[in-house]
Amino acid sequence: MHTLQLHKTDAADRLAWPVVENKVSVTSSAMAVFTDFKQYMPHVIDENAPATRVEKIMRQSHVRMMLVVDANNAFTGIVTSQDVSEQHIVQKIAELKVPRDGLVVRDFMQAKTSLMSFDFTELTKSSVGDVVETLKDYGQHHCLVLDRDSHEVRGVISVSDIARELRAPLDVQDKPTFSQLIRVLAA
Repeated sequence: MHTLQLHKTDAADRLAWPVVENKVSVTSSAMAVFTDFKQYMPHVIDENAPATRVEKIMRQSHVRMMLVVDANNAFTGIVTSQDVSEQHIVQKIAELKVPRDGLVVRDFMQAKTSLMSFDFTELTKSSVGDVVETLKDYGQHHCLVLDRDSHEVRGVISVSDIARELRAPLDVQDKPTFSQLIRVLAA
């Protein structure tokens, strides 16, 4: 091991900037906006973790969605920052009649059986524009990508990542599901 020499920075008056050669557009391959879990570690949380911690973890990690796993690290669903909003926490306290600190992630997560996903093989043949239109049609801010051959959640695509890559705002309005409309009408 050797000691590195430190130098004064007074002679530096410019910043180095990355050379961006591959600008993403709507005609680019969808793979350009795909977060591949074989390359990047997914953000996961245990389904029995206290629900009150999730929002803070998401804020500190700069994510709006986490994958939920059980004690065996088996995928059970997702939880979003919207799922654990203060309004939803108060509703769950009233619904389940438990104290705030008795709520766990499982109480708020969207079970895997209720989720839609892209097929990895189909995604490799699609464009960013195809993905954006599909997400708009379904009102999705995040969409998992499944490798159906290996039965793995291969990755995720998020509207915020696409917007950042396109350097343009994307408006994906949530379209309520039939069950959500029934709940609103029943209230």
